[in-house]
Amino acid sequence: MCGIAGFCNRQENWKRDIEIMKNRMAHRGPDGDGIWADEGKNVVFGHKRLSILDLSPGGAQPMVSHSGRFVICYNGEIYNYKEVEEKLRADGHVTSLHGTSDTEVLLEALEAYGVKKGISLCKGMFAIALFDRQEKELWLLRDRVGEKPLYYGFVGNSFVFASEIGCISALPDFDNPINRDVLDIYMIHGYIPAPHTIYEGIFKLEPGKLLRTKAPYREFTEETWWSMAEIAKYGQNHLFQGSRQEASEELERLLKNAIQGQMVADVPLGAFLSAGIDSSTIVSLMQSLSDRKVRTFTIGMEDPAYNEAAIAKQIAAHLGTDHTEMYITEKDAKEVIPTLSHMFGEPFADSSQIPTFLVSKLTKQHVTVSLSGDAGDELFCGYSTYGSVPGAWDKMKKIPFGLRSMASRRLTEGFLSKKENNVTRGMLLSAKNPEELYALSDLSEPFLGKLTKEPGKAGCIFNEYQSGFLPGVENNLMLMDLLMYHPDDILVKVDRTAMAVSLESRVPMLDRDVVEFAWTLPISMKRENGVGKLVLRDVLYRYVPRELMERPKKGFAIPIQKWLKEPGLYDWARELLDERKIEKEGYFDSAAIRRLWEDYTQRGIWRKQIWHLLQFEAFLATAK
Repeated sequence: MCGIAGFCNRQENWKRDIEIMKNRMAHRGPDGDGIWADEGKNVVFGHKRLSILDLSPGGAQPMVSHSGRFVICYNGEIYNYKEVEEKLRADGHVTSLHGTSDTEVLLEALEAYGVKKGISLCKGMFAIALFDRQEKELWLLRDRVGEKPLYYGFVGNSFVFASEIGCISALPDFDNPINRDVLDIYMIHGYIPAPHTIYEGIFKLEPGKLLRTKAPYREFTEETWWSMAEIAKYGQNHLFQGSRQEASEELERLLKNAIQGQMVADVPLGAFLSAGIDSSTIVSLMQSLSDRKVRTFTIGMEDPAYNEAAIAKQIAAHLGTDHTEMYITEKDAKEVIPTLSHMFGEPFADSSQIPTFLVSKLTKQHVTVSLSGDAGDELFCGYSTYGSVPGAWDKMKKIPFGLRSMASRRLTEGFLSKKENNVTRGMLLSAKNPEELYALSDLSEPFLGKLTKEPGKAGCIFNEYQSGFLPGVENNLMLMDLLMYHPDDILVKVDRTAMAVSLESRVPMLDRDVVEFAWTLPISMKRENGVGKLVLRDVLYRYVPRELMERPKKGFAIPIQKWLKEPGLYDWARELLDERKIEKEGYFDSAAIRRLWEDYTQRGIWRKQIWHLLQFEAFLATAK
């Protein structure tokens, strides 16, 4: 796990600029750094290293291939690198390696088999910059599901890329304006989905994509090397033919293989443990594979409405892990809030970012690598909305669309629209299909469209998804989330908060084989009678008693709406949302923002857009 950065066509101050970019992401790689530049300083790579495999200088980057033709600068881990190494040797491409790092194996595979075939052999998480010195061609590649970030774009006449957007905005000549087209999307979701970013001219490379640019590096092309959508379609067209018992046995086998590969490290390793199905499954399988006690970590809160630490402690005791828990105070959590804008580099407003940072900070005190249970909901139909949306649609579709459209207009226009609940119902009634109903559920705040000064033009997957792409409503909703919400919210949150404390986080459920198998399962093996993750539960209940797990899920959340009314944070928020300041900045309608704030402070009406706005304004206050 590391941080990468680089650029083309910045010869004049190339050394100063690459040092600026590296220093901005020093937290991603405290164990070492490196620079590589081609002969004319046209292409420059910078690297910050968090040593996980091969702690010696033999794993240092940027790294030049054995032939001298290719140079790599890479962030991530290739979990099956030993298998790839065996293939390289068997095929006669290498006879010996300089070190024991996955970086060297990856580099030689990309050269030996070509970029697209070489990367397809690899299982892992990664963001890669690869330079072909012979063809003067730069490649950027991102992993299948978006675990590792990669930003790119133009600053003036130079092409730039980095693991974090803050590395790019830190350049002395950076003056790319705020991208007004994404503000609407951001205010709806609380994050900016790929390929967009908060800045014009800067983009996120989407999961499963590769980018190519050749000298003079003025243009680039992109293509897909792995597609979640196509994997999902293939899986649903080739359904698993065994029983649910057989499916759970196969899932257990695949998860064990993934976990075993991800437990390989030359540094201490552990796991996050909440009281949920997903992390409990991962920890259960880790402990079954280990001959020593697995290190597990949980944070708790004194407020019982938000605390799952007691149950997590029981699960850890049952499994026999070496468990560490820490109860955080409101003061602990509140102190994180002013640091968030620097941590994420662009507006990001999933408030669970705060406890995620705190559990990462706790974990880093003991280990350098931690496994997590993320993706269980999206792959195995865990969210309650996956059941409620199909149910609501079954009722709605019985009413002809013409009648629903007429009712929608009446509820959202004229005197009926004065009641906010009417506007919400009216918007939902306008849905033409269940996928649109799912997307509209995030749009249902009555005056969302009035917050920005001008309507945005940026599109997103939620609004552009092809209805009925997969058989079954639930499958389409899961795919929508795996294409946008999971990579652009969940994985961003985990990467930035963990890397802020130099902790590597690994996600076994996003293993290629697990993901591809999950898409072959029929919905009946995932969700039934309001209960999700059925086949995953079947695996877990072989290790943890059912009665310990079957209870209401509290979620990984904090009472942000309560805290913002208290001294300190209230003053911080009021200052950021000052009406005169908002009006001067010119991004949002100051009167609408005032009403949003007054609804909250005077009438007790909380809307998540308040936190979205606060994170945007905090970003703006610290942005260059």
